[in-house]
Amino acid sequence: MTLGQAFLEALESLSGNKLRSGLTVLGIVIGVAAVIAMLAVGRGAEESITGSISGIGTNLLFVFRGGQDQSIRNTRPITLADAAAIDDPFAAPSVEAVAPILQANREISYGGERTTVEVNGVTPAYFPVRNYELTEGEFINEEHLLGRASVVLIGPEAADTLFGRHDGITGETIRIDGQPFRILGVLATKGGGAFGSEDNRVIIPFSTAQARLIRRSTRDQADMLLVQAVSGDVVLMATEEISQILRQRHRTPVGADDFTVFTQQDLLATFQSITGVLTIFLGGVAGISLLVGGIGIMNIMLVSVTERTREIGLRKAVGARRRDIVVQFLTESSVLSLIGGMIGIMFGWLISFALGQIAAATGTAFTPVVSIDAIALAIISSTVIGLFFGIYPANRAASLEPVEALRYE
Repeated sequence: MTLGQAFLEALESLSGNKLRSGLTVLGIVIGVAAVIAMLAVGRGAEESITGSISGIGTNLLFVFRGGQDQSIRNTRPITLADAAAIDDPFAAPSVEAVAPILQANREISYGGERTTVEVNGVTPAYFPVRNYELTEGEFINEEHLLGRASVVLIGPEAADTLFGRHDGITGETIRIDGQPFRILGVLATKGGGAFGSEDNRVIIPFSTAQARLIRRSTRDQADMLLVQAVSGDVVLMATEEISQILRQRHRTPVGADDFTVFTQQDLLATFQSITGVLTIFLGGVAGISLLVGGIGIMNIMLVSVTERTREIGLRKAVGARRRDIVVQFLTESSVLSLIGGMIGIMFGWLISFALGQIAAATGTAFTPVVSIDAIALAIISSTVIGLFFGIYPANRAASLEPVEALRYE
């Protein structure tokens, strides 16, 4: 028996029991669709996170209090004096700019609307370091910083919540924890970031945050320093220069740092590891559905063997070889899984597309990605499952004795 004949006979046999074959295919469809959709979600999450991190810049470093060794006590805070020392071109020639930040969640309000957002106290150096742009207004400058001005830059998401729009609001006055601040400008949309939404925040002068909203234990303390290296090629050199400066200032020996210097590469590696585990987990959960579909194939093939016992006996009596019977039943199981796999791929793509549309409608920066390797994996998996779960029924059919099979009622 040729493979072409086996394929035609498989189609004829399966079409004789359309409802049963359809329900069996449905199990494979659900399994493959789940695998495609879950892998697309995992890949989309990875690209969304790594894309937002890469968008900040590959030459950006984060410096904050606390070392890798949790046993170190009495750690010194990061201060404005530390920032000034790192910004010295003679001490750290690989550093382009330094931007200290104070961060806290505060309530902002306008009229009857109110919401909680992240408030950042920054210096003028913050905006070029973070590649921020404005849709209207102007950036915070040295004059605002020296005068502890009550001015604020507002993100588009926060503006939409308070005003129902994010244009034409420069000059309006909002309240942050009950204190009035004049809107100096509106930030351009950045979308979701590694540390939350980049658009649901407000930015005020560092000195104003120190004096009125975000008080710390020491007067010149900063929550974090953003350090921009001269280029991506000297990030490691800049990291070492920063570490040396802080060790001298904090008087800590090598290996007992009370600070952490984190690079974009570190962030990318961390999040890629997390999303990789997430993708494997989601794929494994979806794979269970595919396994259940394979068990359904084996079940239907065993029923088919029982129903066609006399047919099998007749085939063997007229000269069909054991191999012919095995090929016939394996072809039937493979056709079931292949059809289910192809339909499942389409449904998986539709589910991924629907999830992407829902994310876009809710303003979430996330797009599921259906990759070629996911499709190939789904096709191979469904085919292997069809063959694997068809082996036992096929061998059982091929093992029937012709005389006993012909007597079967």
